[in-house]
Amino acid sequence: MQDVCSSEDFDWTKNEKSSFYYGTFPTGFSWGAGSSAYQTEGAWNIDGKGMSIWDTFAHKKGKIFSNDTGDSSCEGYYKFKDDINLMKDMKLNHYRFSISWPRILPSGLKGDHINERGIKYYDDLINMLLSNKITPIVTLYHWDLPQILQEKYGGWQNSSMINHFNDFANFCFERFGNRVKYWITFNNPWSIAVEGFETGEHAPGLKMRGTGAYKVAHNIIKAHAKVWHTYDMQWRNKQRGLVGISLTADWGEPVDITNQRDIEAAERYIQFYLGWFATPIFNGDYPQVMKDYIGRKSGQQGLGASRLPVFSPQEKSYIKGTCDFLGLGHFTTRYITQKNYPSGLGDSYFADRDLAELVDPKWPDPGSEWLYSVPWGFRRMLNFVKTQYGNPMIYVTENGVSEKMLCTDLCDDWRMQYFKDYINEMLKAMKDGVNVKGYTAWSLLDNFEWDEGYSERFGLYYVDFRNKNKPRYPKASVQYYKRIISSNGFPNQREVESWKRKAVETCSSSNQLLAADPLIGHMEMVTEIVVPTVSPPSAPDIRQSVGAAFAPRCSGQ
Repeated sequence: MQDVCSSEDFDWTKNEKSSFYYGTFPTGFSWGAGSSAYQTEGAWNIDGKGMSIWDTFAHKKGKIFSNDTGDSSCEGYYKFKDDINLMKDMKLNHYRFSISWPRILPSGLKGDHINERGIKYYDDLINMLLSNKITPIVTLYHWDLPQILQEKYGGWQNSSMINHFNDFANFCFERFGNRVKYWITFNNPWSIAVEGFETGEHAPGLKMRGTGAYKVAHNIIKAHAKVWHTYDMQWRNKQRGLVGISLTADWGEPVDITNQRDIEAAERYIQFYLGWFATPIFNGDYPQVMKDYIGRKSGQQGLGASRLPVFSPQEKSYIKGTCDFLGLGHFTTRYITQKNYPSGLGDSYFADRDLAELVDPKWPDPGSEWLYSVPWGFRRMLNFVKTQYGNPMIYVTENGVSEKMLCTDLCDDWRMQYFKDYINEMLKAMKDGVNVKGYTAWSLLDNFEWDEGYSERFGLYYVDFRNKNKPRYPKASVQYYKRIISSNGFPNQREVESWKRKAVETCSSSNQLLAADPLIGHMEMVTEIVVPTVSPPSAPDIRQSVGAAFAPRCSGQ
């Protein structure tokens, strides 16, 4: 068994990236899978549910790949009992899902109308999870703001949202908190801010470059803190639960680890990504590097004040420490190098950072064009969280890989490889002393993948979206993940090497079921875009990370 150093701090200079560590997780480590309301429930206008900004956005032509919508999605609203049986079969310890705000408060406001039918759905779901010994981990906001609040107030760019969200959260604590002990306020606020209000790729689809994202993030951080305090003061003694936030971040590795400018650019990349939200929540204020860069650029643009809002001294102390656990979503890594953006180009979050993101063409990329498999980045990210934020309790809330195709091959060897490698890096990070308590595979089912519609599949279970009943078929990764769970890790080489073989045997029978569906005719051909290779001195072979479209592949070939 190979020894992993457990010194106080992770040694970044040792570029040890490949060796596999055989060992198991501590007793009580929690294994789960995740989903979110808009991505899986369907039933978008059923039983009194109000409209969300994603209902509105997806119904606009040209916003979503193939004009897909989440109107019916996986029909999780009707099929949750079947899905809990799938979880039970995998012996999951927890299930992470989100509550749709407009499903229980159609206008967003408790004073207007409470939709008891929506509440009953979540009651039934929570009760059935508990009766199967599966712990619910509940996200309060996974991007589906009630549309009325967007129209009336402009959504998250308006600070009135802080109180509206607090009322909604307080209502959830009141109705579900006797059974739910793990609450996540926001899922991936980076994406809400940047993709919702800077690039416009996500609902509500606004392009307020250089200002919108910072304003939205500011309100989200304050809303998160308020909800944490509400729970702390009103519910914690009675309910004994925990309130955290889920932040998603890629790792940034310097292109040239001997070049100080690259090292600083990589640090900046992570601070503008994870640190933007984590630093206020753990330390009370924005990262200094964000204040410096955005402030300087704002000045060069002739603005009287920084485009990054300021927390008052009272707000700083109110926000600091409002986190019982950190939810961490992580998928991939980028190489980072310094790149200057002159302020004359206009302001944007991306230009504010003065860096370029690069990828190594040798990294596997089975699905989404942004998602390369770079397992060693996960261990680095976990160690970064430990040293930066005082070793908080971490639940990995999202980690997984997609395939970008319609393909009848359920033998997803690349997903098994991805889970094996990433989970193993997490185990190494725990040996380094990182306080990880649980892991959530993303996602239980193939689901609506936001602006990519149904063209990307992250599921352990394949969902046939063209069939009215939305049948679920297990991919090989179901069996593989199940073996990791039952062994609580990777006991020894001989056993682990047999897992993939056994998983592939089981998926061929599911393949025959699925082969009855004439799926192959639906393959989308995508042309490969070749991107020039950039090779700085003493650096790996890398290329600019741009939105290249890759040809579809079956079983990761």
